[in-house]
Amino acid sequence: MGFFNWVFFIFVLNFFCSKPAFSGSSSTSNGLSGIPKRFLQFAKKPELFDWMVGIRREIHENPELGFEEFETSKLIRAELDKMGIRYKYPVAVTGVIGFVGTGGPPFVAIRADMDALSMQEMVEWKHKSRNPGKMHACGHDAHVAMLLGAAKILQEHREELKGTVVLVFQPAEEGRGGAMKMIDAGVLENVNAIFGLHVAPNLPIGEVHSRAGPIGAGSGFFEAVISGKGGHAAIPQHSVDPILAASNVIVSLQHLISREADPLDPQVVTVAKFQGGGAFNVIPDSVTIGGTFRAFSRESFMQLRLRIEEVITGQAAVQRCNATVNFFTQDKPFFPPTINHKGLHEHFLNVTGDMLGTHKVKDLKPLTGSEDFAFYQEIIPGYFFLLGMENETRGRLESSHSPYFQINEDSFPYGAALHASLAARYLLEFQPEVSFSDTKHHDEL
Repeated sequence: MGFFNWVFFIFVLNFFCSKPAFSGSSSTSNGLSGIPKRFLQFAKKPELFDWMVGIRREIHENPELGFEEFETSKLIRAELDKMGIRYKYPVAVTGVIGFVGTGGPPFVAIRADMDALSMQEMVEWKHKSRNPGKMHACGHDAHVAMLLGAAKILQEHREELKGTVVLVFQPAEEGRGGAMKMIDAGVLENVNAIFGLHVAPNLPIGEVHSRAGPIGAGSGFFEAVISGKGGHAAIPQHSVDPILAASNVIVSLQHLISREADPLDPQVVTVAKFQGGGAFNVIPDSVTIGGTFRAFSRESFMQLRLRIEEVITGQAAVQRCNATVNFFTQDKPFFPPTINHKGLHEHFLNVTGDMLGTHKVKDLKPLTGSEDFAFYQEIIPGYFFLLGMENETRGRLESSHSPYFQINEDSFPYGAALHASLAARYLLEFQPEVSFSDTKHHDEL
């Protein structure tokens, strides 16, 4: 092999085999492992912390429901403008997608949800909701503040990023499938992986909990109208009793779990709605029941959905009634199970271990709650984790979806730094594996 061939061979070998290092203010001896701690120190600076707190409180005072987050979106765009971060708007009605880095591949996304819940806040404090019947009772205001904090960290180090971080500010997570709308709008175009988090009031501050594989259940809703023939309660033989039929339906639905589901494959069917009749001595013409069902795999979920409809219509027929079943797939789409990518789990363990210490990174027992982040995970590798915010010296925090829900804002530096670290390290560690040959670039970059 000639001299120039040897030179070319060595150049190619070094380019593809060398491990990328994060340049800039950190020393090369720290390498990748120094990024998370440095980002956390940056996030703990009083000016950045106070700024995130102010953003969160402003959003908290003005909660907006799914696809109505116009003021929240306006605030996000104003802050991105101040940072000089390019973005695309509107996406899925109120969504915003920002871009930090080179503007080219590889692309990695970090996501925050923006919507509030339809409930009255019961916490009396200076920044209580000013919109009656609406409240940030799930921490989405904190999620937005932390993602903006991550944006500030990444923008400060934008010259060092080896690719592009996509900032996903998503509307309508609470049951309306905002993630699907974002996907339809092209948010995942060319994106190689996506990360998301959720605050957890029952986990200690400074800890993160997650695992590979399923961490959240797929979920759906159902409602059935069971119709019979009303009449006087004293002469039931002249009626067709839908209450009796509905009672048999409810008991039979529980048999789907106890006698048809694999005991090692957790599933849930809950009837939480029963409406029928208004008098002590009148059999009504119809009864309405409704509820939810959950499973940790798509196969189990779809089988459960099929059997719910069969049981309702079949048991109603046994009692001489008719039944119609509605799964609300237009207004309340089925949420798939939240399943963390195994390869990204190793990445998560490395980054969080370097930042917090391995003793602060705990295994998460799967939860039967659902999260529309799962829609992203059906398209590309995704990873979701819980961020602790409980501080026992400050008292107990109420659970999500409670009118007494509160945020421990001391958790913000951890969330912002983790978002930024997971994204920055991903671009550096996984870049050699990304193919550039036929990649389409985002039009706005």
